[in-house]
Amino acid sequence: MSEGKVKSAPLLPPDAGRDRPLFAVAAILVFLACLAALGAAGAWRASEGWTQQLTDEITLQVLPGEGRDADADAAEAGARIATLPGVVEVDVRSRAEAEALLRPWLGSGGLPEDLPVPRLVAITIDPENPPAPGAFEALLADAPYEIIVDRHGNWAAAVERAAAAVRYFALGLVVLLTIAAAAVVAFAARASLAARWDVAEALHLVGARDRFIAGLFQRRFFFLGLKAGLAGAIGASLAAFALAYAGGTAGALFFLPSLELGWGAIAIPPFAALASGLIAALAARTAVDSALRSRWS
Repeated sequence: MSEGKVKSAPLLPPDAGRDRPLFAVAAILVFLACLAALGAAGAWRASEGWTQQLTDEITLQVLPGEGRDADADAAEAGARIATLPGVVEVDVRSRAEAEALLRPWLGSGGLPEDLPVPRLVAITIDPENPPAPGAFEALLADAPYEIIVDRHGNWAAAVERAAAAVRYFALGLVVLLTIAAAAVVAFAARASLAARWDVAEALHLVGARDRFIAGLFQRRFFFLGLKAGLAGAIGASLAAFALAYAGGTAGALFFLPSLELGWGAIAIPPFAALASGLIAALAARTAVDSALRSRWS
């Protein structure tokens, strides 16, 4: 560097003391917004899988009759059902398997031997060529045992409604968090303008237009919002994958499908980080433009 040459400095340098609280608030808002969006994506993906499983499977209950061998009745019903067109697979469950399904709710003490536990027959059907309505009942109408056919239609509709409610709730939460982030940044930008008013006034005196001064704040808050968004998005990604892993473990214990985020959800955190920077820049510019017009109009 030649002697007497002055090193240039930014007109609006970062202020760690003032920026740190805003950084923390913005990161928390992005973290919550990412979790809400990832939760909505995961719930929607899971509901599609659950609904498909429910609509592709039918459960037949063979009720134990007095003096009859319930396991033999279930095996006979399964063999007859396997002959129907549109049936892909038939899995006859024993009493032990039925008790295993009840164990998470009734405990491991076991059920009384004289308790008539229905035998379950899990039927997988071809979704493109399903059996005709009432085919199971008609086929087993002459059977000496009673059956109950559960086509899971009510469960599938309930899953779809629950997933839609979760998605709309999460999207509404994202919108509210976005509005909150914009309001916080606008307030911080006005406070920053008040703290640097001497700089803004000096620039105004030498001929700088309001849009130039607002652009300084816009760039500063864009990078601040982008960094806070990255921090919040990374934290939300780690939390989401931890929750997905924990949900998969719980699902294995309680016979529930695991929650999968899918490849599309990978785009949510980087998009949220970029959106955080853009929202911060827009909110800062709008707030500073308004403040400058009101001061010098």
